[in-house]
Amino acid sequence: MPGASNFKDCGALESLVKKQAADGRLYAAVCASPAVALGSWGLLKGLKATCYPSFMEQLQSCATAVESRVQQDGKVVTSRGPGSTMEFAVTLVEQLYGKEKADEVSGPLVMRPNHGDEYTITELNPLEWKCNNVPQVLVPIADGSEEMEAVMIIDILRRAKANVVVASVGDNLEILASRKVKLVADMLLDEAAKLTYDLVVLPGGLGGAQAFAKSDKLVNLLKKQAESNKPYGAICASPALVLEPHGLLKGKKATAYPAMCDKLSDQSHIDNRVVVDGNLITSRGPGTSMEFALGIVEKFFGRPKALELAKGLLVVRQ
Repeated sequence: MPGASNFKDCGALESLVKKQAADGRLYAAVCASPAVALGSWGLLKGLKATCYPSFMEQLQSCATAVESRVQQDGKVVTSRGPGSTMEFAVTLVEQLYGKEKADEVSGPLVMRPNHGDEYTITELNPLEWKCNNVPQVLVPIADGSEEMEAVMIIDILRRAKANVVVASVGDNLEILASRKVKLVADMLLDEAAKLTYDLVVLPGGLGGAQAFAKSDKLVNLLKKQAESNKPYGAICASPALVLEPHGLLKGKKATAYPAMCDKLSDQSHIDNRVVVDGNLITSRGPGTSMEFALGIVEKFFGRPKALELAKGLLVVRQ
């Protein structure tokens, strides 16, 4: 919200989705939108549907409301919220292309095996992560960065009330992420590097990780962070392509994207979804990025705060 209300009030969108339904074509919505938009347009009448928990009462007036994480009934697919979005998207792939393609897409995402269960992080050499009141966090992005990882890290840390600076490693504020999604940074890295951070954390994506590894300014920031025993982290391709070659995993346990783990000199903990070793946090891929971000929240704010966020996001059961 208020995105779902804006959808509901958009006449062009209502006409388009109503035509889609009349033509017997697939239509779908997640979070508040099944109740607020599809339900208001009368497109869920007599159909089973689900939505974000706090909109279930509204949904009951226009559909047969169910509590499934993803619900399909005929040509409509609905889902509950941020934590069920990957399952929702994979269901749409299956509807459009078939199960084989859905499996092909979902495998490399490293999705959670038990959706809704409490997330876990593997921690070694526990260290208190300190900050002055509000954590200052730097999230670099570059052309080719993995958009799911970048957005989930930024989003969840901002929900936790951390001050997140998104910095472009390049000449432009706007970057083109790995699946052609455009992301706009708050500032260029040159400007961001003048500030100090409680955490520097890298999303993955092959092109993005390669750009990070070539950026002397970013590598120096990371080295300074490590030398000061301040937290730093990376997910997906970045532990293997950025941290490892620059000596930032020396004496540390870490994980990375499964296909990149052979580049890690210490592979003893690669099967863990999130690994914290003192001031370092690493993780595996898009499907672990919510747990990764929640792990950061847990280190700065404590597990109760992280679980409160996880329940609101529907990463774990409410």
